[in-house]
Amino acid sequence: MSHSPLLNLPGPPPDLMADVEAAIADARRFVAAFDPDLVVVFAPDHYNGFFYRLMPPFCIGTAAHGVGDYGTYAGALNVAADLAEQCAAAVLEHGVDVAVSAAMDVDHAVMQPLERLFGDATARPVIPIFINAVAAPLGPIHRARALGAAIGDYLATLDRRVLVLGSGGLSHDPPLPTLATATEQVRERIVHGAPMSPEQRAARQDTVIAAARDFAAGRSTIAPLNPDFDQRFLDIVDNGALADFDDWTNGYITDAGGNSAHEIRTWVAAFAAMAAAGEYRTDNRYYRAAPELIAGFATRTALPVEQR
Repeated sequence: MSHSPLLNLPGPPPDLMADVEAAIADARRFVAAFDPDLVVVFAPDHYNGFFYRLMPPFCIGTAAHGVGDYGTYAGALNVAADLAEQCAAAVLEHGVDVAVSAAMDVDHAVMQPLERLFGDATARPVIPIFINAVAAPLGPIHRARALGAAIGDYLATLDRRVLVLGSGGLSHDPPLPTLATATEQVRERIVHGAPMSPEQRAARQDTVIAAARDFAAGRSTIAPLNPDFDQRFLDIVDNGALADFDDWTNGYITDAGGNSAHEIRTWVAAFAAMAAAGEYRTDNRYYRAAPELIAGFATRTALPVEQR
């Protein structure tokens, strides 16, 4: 499913929120019926837990703490530490390089889906998996598919009901800083992780609300949403033809979908993990181009065909 800070902030019109929340409710019913006893979350970060002082392409958390941005849960996650360690070892054995963190900070990209799907971010044991989708340079998207496949092979060895969750927007280009454009103060944050004060967090929320308002009104210089790009992506996911993404270059993703469209890597990894269990079929197919959320917003649920 997609995430957006604007889901927790004032501004989006009621009809949009009702539509999005109805789609999330469908996904929540799917999760409740499946009743997982382990959740694996693939998610990006927005310079809240990972910084340029050391920016891995992938990282598995053996312990994690929510930073509480945009009204999400602040506190320790219920991480399945032993399983996370085993997962990291299995991924490395498969030839995919992955970092490990025993003190991972995670933001709304992890917390928002957990809270929306379970009501409580700590309701189930989780394995949080960071995929860099913001800080250039980025590796090729086929590495995210390889990561997901390796994790899927590991999950297949467990006698557990595992919910695999990919958290990311489709086409979108929110006002995130870059090394090339950051002020000295912002550069200190995105490089060294300088902590944000409550006043700075509040100011950032105001900036996001204003950016969404201007974007929806056509008064913004950020890249427009691209429903054609989003639908092409979703068609490939729905058809299970994940190898087709191997031809998608980083330049194409940026040009067609915007700088933050690279969050589709979390979806690719999640569905590659699912595909490791065999052919799957998607349900709960929702998509909406939502400029008020600065995102192409989508949800999908899926089960392996043999489990149906």
